[in-house]
Amino acid sequence: MKITIKLFLFILLSGYGSDTIDEDTHKSAVNDSISASSHQEVLQNLNISILMDLSDRINPEKYPNATMEYYRRDVEYIKSVLNGFQAVVSNKRVRMIDDHVSAYFDPPPKSPEINSYADKMKQSFTRESVTSEAVQNVDQVFAKNALAIYEQAIEDGKYVGSNTWGFFKNNVERYCIRDGYRNVLVILTDGYMYHIDQKREEGNRTSFVTPERIRTLKLDDSNWKNKMLKQDIGFIPVNANLSGLDVLVLGINPDNKNDYEEDVLKEFWGEWLKQMNVNKKEILLSDLPSNLDRTIQDFIINP
Repeated sequence: MKITIKLFLFILLSGYGSDTIDEDTHKSAVNDSISASSHQEVLQNLNISILMDLSDRINPEKYPNATMEYYRRDVEYIKSVLNGFQAVVSNKRVRMIDDHVSAYFDPPPKSPEINSYADKMKQSFTRESVTSEAVQNVDQVFAKNALAIYEQAIEDGKYVGSNTWGFFKNNVERYCIRDGYRNVLVILTDGYMYHIDQKREEGNRTSFVTPERIRTLKLDDSNWKNKMLKQDIGFIPVNANLSGLDVLVLGINPDNKNDYEEDVLKEFWGEWLKQMNVNKKEILLSDLPSNLDRTIQDFIINP
């Protein structure tokens, strides 16, 4: 499937003085990967943002996984996102190409090495600048630099937490939403949020959630949802209308000490995104990348 996309990109873009795409080839390239909802919808310009979480969730010593380390799963998820991006670009006439993909962090890393890698994870493709090589290689560029970022963060051992709530409050509209585009934000997270400089509480609503917080609220039995509703438990809504944004949350990894943790985390996230009027959302548990590849690409390709 990935080979088909890359081959099609080469054929399309290496001769891109032509402004037409062979319809049969175009359908084969996309349908071989994901069943697109319609030709017109696939032509929509994409603006993809990837929010990477460099908290201690990626620490292989604290949270080991014999099957596949969590940070390595992230790298493969990113490749799936970019493969979906490639499929969309390959499905367009060259004159229509105007697509963007960027990675972000909150809090921003203080490491010069990490910032150097992150600079390479901001790519724009327009009809004036698009090349076959750049489009064919964008998934590898992102995967290579994402892996370098994670490895550097693990080597540094300075896990600064996750300020996802602050990112939504201060930056999501500015960084992730462009007029006239389909805006997609992909969040790589274990589902928990905590940053020492962004710890707010308004009644039972907070800017953070941790396993300890969930235990304190006694959301550890089959009555968890009624408790959340009656006690108004959740994230503090951000004053933003995000109807122009689709959000894909990847990597939810609930504490296994609580049988209901998965449901509670999904409720925290789902209700919060709903309150911010997000256009489309999906919240997925951590899984082997091969199991999620199709779902991730489908989210990127199909509005």
